[in-house]
Parts: sequence; C-alpha cells; structure tokens
Amino acid sequence: MKLDEMALSLKPLAALLPWRSTAPHADELYGVIVAQARLPVFYQGFGVPDTLEGRFVALSLHLFAVLHRLKQETAADASRMSQAVAQALADRFTADMETVLRELGVSDMAIPKRMRKLAAAGGAQVQDFEEALPKGEAALASAIASALPGEDAAAKAASERLAPYLLGVVRHLETEPIQDVYAGTLRFPEIRSESRGSIL
Repeated sequence: MKLDEMALSLKPLAALLPWRSTAPHADELYGVIVAQARLPVFYQGFGVPDTLEGRFVALSLHLFAVLHRLKQETAADASRMSQAVAQALADRFTADMETVLRELGVSDMAIPKRMRKLAAAGGAQVQDFEEALPKGEAALASAIASALPGEDAAAKAASERLAPYLLGVVRHLETEPIQDVYAGTLRFPEIRSESRGSIL
C-alpha cells in the first residue's frame, strides 16, 4: 500500500471495517501517537498553536512518521500486516476527530461535512509530508508551514523547529523493530532541545 493510499483512507469507515481482528493493538499504537502529539513542548517550545487546528497538525506529523515506518515493510507477510495497521490507524484517527467535534458542540447535521474536510486535510498533509521528506529539511519545513494555522511568520518559525524534529523521528522509527510498531510499544525519541527541535 502506497502512502497516498494510506492517506486517502483517512475517512469515516471505522464502523464498516473489521480492523480490530487484523490489527489488535491499533488502539495502543494510536494512543502512543496521540500522547506524543499532545506533549506541551510542541505548543510551548516549538510554537504550534494550541488550538484544534494546531493539535490536528501535531497529530498528523506523528501519524505520518508511523505510516512512513509501516510503508518500509515490503515482505509479503509484513506488508499485509502493515496495511492492516495503517488502515486501523486511519480509522481510529477518524473516530477520534468525530469525538472531538462532538465535544466541541458541532451538531450531528454538521459533523459529516466537517469530517469530510478533516479527512481531506489529514490525507493531504500526510501526502505533502511524504513528498517533502526525500527533498530535505527545507522542503519538509515548507510543507509543515503550509499545514500550520496562523500567521505566515509564526508558522514558518514553528516549521523550522518541527522539520528537524520530524526528520529525527522518521530516522528513529526506521530503527524500531516492526513488531514493536504492530504491538503499540514503539517509543518516540526524547526531545532534547525545545528551541532547536533536536532529539536524543
């Protein structure tokens, strides 16, 4: 499964797909991703706006890094499992976004439209990050800046901190055993410097 196919799967299909049987630890894996994206350092140190839109981008960054790791598995058995886990993450992401919208008081009538917009935005962001990754830090920073809400100058400053961090995360996850990813026990690298976005 290509990453763009994974990204396009960010749509409200969670209730229709029996992903729990093929990716039993998807909830644990998604929980690890969410916990990392919610760290205060991203909003207090990196400059990500502490808003629904800003948190959405922080979550998309970490979801992308894990999807990219899953994409690296090309052996038949690992590839099938990676596809199942990627789909499960997409479905869990969709369900999570719907819960957030309901908690914000969005009406039942408006949720489908908002969900379509969020799904399109999430898929587009993941794909933009994937296309920018092999082009280097500057291209990745540009993709992140385009995704971030707020003023251009603030988004650019935040993206210049986030880009080296995200590159470090991608490299780190490449060394994580794929079974740890499947089991939801992977570890994101510790953040060493809030101002530079470097990692241990």
